[in-house]
Amino acid sequence: MSLTIPAPGSSTSDARVRTYQVRTFGCQMNVHDSERLAGLLEAAGLVKDESGQADVVVFNTCAVRENADNKLYGNLGQLAPVKERNPGMQIAVGGCLAQKDRETILQKAPWVDVVFGTHNVGSLPALLERARHNNEAQLEILESLEVFPSTLPTKRDAVYSGWVSISVGCNNTCTFCIVPSLRGKERDRRPGEILAEIQALVDDGAIEVTLLGQNVNSYGVEFGDRGAFAKLLRACGQIQGLERVRFTSPHPAAFTDDVIDAMAETPNVMPQLHMPLQSGSDKVLKDMRRSYRSRKFLGILEKVRERIPHAAISTDIIVGFPGETEEDFQATLDVVEQSRFASAFTFQYSKRPGTPAAELPDQLPKAVVQERYERLIALQDRIAAEENARQVGRQVEVMVTAAQGRKASETHRLSGRARDQRLVHFSVPDGAEVPRPGDLVTVTVTEAAPFHLIADAAGPADYSVRRSRAGDAWDRAQAESCGVPSPGAAQGRGVSLGMPSLPVRSS
Repeated sequence: MSLTIPAPGSSTSDARVRTYQVRTFGCQMNVHDSERLAGLLEAAGLVKDESGQADVVVFNTCAVRENADNKLYGNLGQLAPVKERNPGMQIAVGGCLAQKDRETILQKAPWVDVVFGTHNVGSLPALLERARHNNEAQLEILESLEVFPSTLPTKRDAVYSGWVSISVGCNNTCTFCIVPSLRGKERDRRPGEILAEIQALVDDGAIEVTLLGQNVNSYGVEFGDRGAFAKLLRACGQIQGLERVRFTSPHPAAFTDDVIDAMAETPNVMPQLHMPLQSGSDKVLKDMRRSYRSRKFLGILEKVRERIPHAAISTDIIVGFPGETEEDFQATLDVVEQSRFASAFTFQYSKRPGTPAAELPDQLPKAVVQERYERLIALQDRIAAEENARQVGRQVEVMVTAAQGRKASETHRLSGRARDQRLVHFSVPDGAEVPRPGDLVTVTVTEAAPFHLIADAAGPADYSVRRSRAGDAWDRAQAESCGVPSPGAAQGRGVSLGMPSLPVRSS
């Protein structure tokens, strides 16, 4: 199928190729799905929009936070006059909010052409073509998964790293979470399929993968192997050329020692762990139906740090859950203080229609939740700054990313991620080799802030570059997009097209 649109005043035979844009809201699962949506559209003949005037705009939505609805409908409202001026334009809405709201989207925004759910991502091109042919909106929401998103075509955001879904859905019943009703019960991919996808990514130049699942450490429950996730991590260690393996997110209740052992004993599994706490109060955890308590949570962190001393641990925390008392909130502060998280995603509780928590009594006033939230943020920011300060003087290996810091033009630094996932902004000494995205640099941390590290080398002796297959893949991708040869790929050295430029210091 090729999706085309006639140019104004032309015949159908003069149809031009359509352009697309995918706008993503929400978690890593949505980012992963959006890469598949982009791949599907490109397989159907569309090309990514570079002008800001896409013929097809796809919203991949989230329904976890309270303002998700407002964000979507605000964006749709902005596109209504744009579409009125461009009748051939199409708008599609997918993801969790589409699965939840269904017909409501078309009622609130009748200019939308396609609404599809979390279980039928692969239907998007056909739905767009049907909407165009029939000149009417198409709504298709399935109640169970059609195909695993990972089996669909993909257009990755970065050639040097990739997401790999090991499962979809969730069997937990957390009272605040709407995900199980939108993504369905957990379904696990077979290990061979996962490893084959990882191998394909590596063959294409990637040196880093992140394994995705709503609860990765329950992987294997569908086919009766409770040790499957630890085995999968160890199997990743056998893939030649795969240098960095990450995963998100595990559930504390199901996190077992065999996973810790696999992390510690598999060299390419990174010393980084995202472990959602949600609350430090045992009473609130019970009300949330989180089947662990604070003592178990802290015990997991202790075991991880015993086996992996330099592990950076991050978390999720909800403030202001219904019925949370000041004593309960203090328990959260106490656990955060003990946990020493490198970073934390903190949220103010918000009602989600359809969740048990939305019907609980003792919903807290906004002012109370806000005040507690600010106290938690202040505590975690202090801890993050202290933990990052401990990194000063350490030598770290950084995988260079295409994204640069906001102040790159002023600081003359490039950016990347350390093995423990900390963000590092680093300078390239005068006369030293400039790395490409995907290359690895070894630098010494010289400064620290709550949310990043800085590594300014005193000279070439404090800085080294290891050119990687991922950097070569970046060169090839840039050459293909520019339609010209890549100097880096041909000569093995030098600055290649598309490489993030190092701002020149003014004399």
